[in-house]
Amino acid sequence: MSTELSDDEKHLASLGYKQELNRSWSGFSNFAISFSIISILAGCFTSFGLGWNNGGPAAIAWGWPIIAAFILLIGFSLSELVSAYPTSGGIYWWAAKLGGPKAGYYTGWLNLIGLIAIVASVSYGCATFLDLTLGVFSESWLEGYSLTRVFVLFLVILAIAAVVNIFSSHLLAVLNNISVWWHVAGASAVILILFLVPERHATFGEVFGTVINNTGLFDGGTGAGFLFYVLPMAAILTQYTITGYDASAHLSEETKSAGDAAAKGIWRSIFYSAIGGWLLLLSFLFAVQDPDAVSAGGGGVAVIFGQALSPTVAGVVLLISTVGQFFCAVACLTSCSRMLFAFSRDGAVPGARLWASLSSSKVPANGVLLSAVVAALITLPALVAVDINGAPVPVAFFAVVSIGVVGLYVCFAIPIFLRWRLGSAFTPGSWTLGKHYRWINVVALIEIAVTSVVALFPTSAGGMPWDDAFEWKFVNYTPLLVGGALILLWIFWHLSVKKWFTGPKMTVDRPSVADELGLAEQ
Repeated sequence: MSTELSDDEKHLASLGYKQELNRSWSGFSNFAISFSIISILAGCFTSFGLGWNNGGPAAIAWGWPIIAAFILLIGFSLSELVSAYPTSGGIYWWAAKLGGPKAGYYTGWLNLIGLIAIVASVSYGCATFLDLTLGVFSESWLEGYSLTRVFVLFLVILAIAAVVNIFSSHLLAVLNNISVWWHVAGASAVILILFLVPERHATFGEVFGTVINNTGLFDGGTGAGFLFYVLPMAAILTQYTITGYDASAHLSEETKSAGDAAAKGIWRSIFYSAIGGWLLLLSFLFAVQDPDAVSAGGGGVAVIFGQALSPTVAGVVLLISTVGQFFCAVACLTSCSRMLFAFSRDGAVPGARLWASLSSSKVPANGVLLSAVVAALITLPALVAVDINGAPVPVAFFAVVSIGVVGLYVCFAIPIFLRWRLGSAFTPGSWTLGKHYRWINVVALIEIAVTSVVALFPTSAGGMPWDDAFEWKFVNYTPLLVGGALILLWIFWHLSVKKWFTGPKMTVDRPSVADELGLAEQ
């Protein structure tokens, strides 16, 4: 009995996999999930303080478009790879294909660590803004900021996101389509409100020329130490916000015409988010009434809204962001669970059979639950209160942000480098960079190297072991978690993994089954 396969199924089979996931996503849905995970309504709101405290308005106004341009080159590099290899394993699969099992093993784990950190940071940010929103609209809401209350909300949001993910892949596609329009309409509404409502707006000179150092480093000065140590940390605002676009690759096995649609999903989500995010951030900066008060509030955008808007209008802005962040959290968990599914399918995760199993709706439900639980565990330090220069600063949240940036971008670098090294021997898909890969790949790798090092920096004097003000609660624990994970991976690889891990396990026997189905070997 002959089996009639679609072009997508034939391409997937030629890569060694049978179609298991439900291929119901359109090209727009594929773009939508990356756009939702990038979520300018999440990153621009929750990590605004990173830019404000480490450089101020000038760092944000100038830094966002510059860093975004470099990130677009990274996106172009990944688009070419997903067009050639549209599999759920995405980055991990490409590394294993181009560099062997060891490259795939390290890449997969970095990708997984990064994705779990992104799930954690987005969900925690959503909980923070939900708490702020409830406080604006309800006088009966418990008075005062409570880390414990925010953490409980964080757990509730993670649980709801998990239930939505487990329920239906079709529902997820619908939610992501809605999310796109929510982000477009919501961001436009916020920009319009901040343009029309405030009685006073900052001048161009104030926005593009004001420099701030709230870290306590270099005595708050803006000299050479500030330029080479503090200011680069402002780049994490952009680097963190515009990330997670590898979701288009992880969902490629569920996307129609994936070789073209997933490639466009990656770079288009970056491009449109870069433009929208810059306009949104500029609207925040022009609405600032009292910069010193913003600094006293830890660089939080809620202070800006409180200055420039009435409580009700400020609450509407916070609500728009909170809903967008929830959409983002759901999409992040989707992407993370698909990566865990693919990595487990190849036996690289302890308990692999459990995480690679699919529910009756063809959803990796166990993988969804595991991703949510680990995301909650790594965010536990957020229960520790931290004040820097008298302002409440979510050091643990920024650390989880940095973990996401380092994990994801370093794992991106591995297949990009391997593709560049392969040169003209690489067989591209329908979307290709042509000869431009030679410089685009190199620039992308340099940008990743620089920002990954920056993400490891202590964010305050109290986080430096040699400083008199040192306390563990101030520590950016990104180097400890990422470094510790790499050491453990190195130990496991040499003690055990290299003896049995051979990279991606094919679910189609290409020499026999592929021939039987009439598939040409790629």
